[in-house]
Amino acid sequence: MEPREIVKVQTYLRKVFGAKTLSVRARPKIKDSAEVYVGDEFIGTITREEEDGELCYQFQMAILEMDLEDA
Repeated sequence: MEPREIVKVQTYLRKVFGAKTLSVRARPKIKDSAEVYVGDEFIGTITREEEDGELCYQFQMAILEMDLEDA
């Protein structure tokens, strides 16, 4: 993902989730996706998808059972 895309997606996600410490970071070897963190904790990935001239970003987050024990 391009740096300008990362900034736009990060701004959007911060607004939607109300998380000022959320950051979207480029992946060194994979150009069509980025990693999402809250503080220093990795929470998921954003994948850029373009099909038939339409662009979208898919956010994927796995929630482990052990994460739910503290909820």
